Amino acid sequence: MKSSEKRPTGRLIVELSDWQLVQKCQAGDVATFQELVSRYHQKVYMVILGLLRNPDDAMEVSQETFFRAYRKISSFQGGSSFYTWLYRIAVNISIDHQRRQKRSPLDFRESMDQVLEEQNEVAKDPFSDVHDAELREKLMTAINDLTPEHKAVIVLRTLEGLSYKDIGEILGCSEGTVMSRLHYARKKLQEKLSAFL
Repeated sequence: MKSSEKRPTGRLIVELSDWQLVQKCQAGDVATFQELVSRYHQKVYMVILGLLRNPDDAMEVSQETFFRAYRKISSFQGGSSFYTWLYRIAVNISIDHQRRQKRSPLDFRESMDQVLEEQNEVAKDPFSDVHDAELREKLMTAINDLTPEHKAVIVLRTLEGLSYKDIGEILGCSEGTVMSRLHYARKKLQEKLSAFL
């Protein structure tokens, strides 16, 4: 950059669309990638946390997601939104991480208990507290027993509220496959929890 050229101000960068920021990154303006990180870091972290249920692992995978996105930014063609492309990277790395770690159900339950405690959930009836704790334990065990692919559709649809189309783009499968996986995951959860409900 010549000394006479002005660097875009923070306000100008914020006003740019994701696609414009990506194009600037692809043209060599590395600093604009930081704006993309700022826009999506929290959302990406929450999706990963929903999949991994461990804050430390989620932070590590989140950092890897943005590192990989930065390395691959030149391959982004704009066929989907940047958000969808980034989520696909995040979900794929999360699934790979789960397969490598093979987390125990105890880890998943402990992290869910921590999340609920942080939300200050307090039961009014001691008997409902016991029932809720048992139900939560059964639910966490049932979710943990799902394959990473089925867990991903549950998290993306239920927690993130994404459309079938967006989930399909993120996971690299058709909307029909997303609906099928979601149906199967819900059926498995229902089977495991039916005696308890």
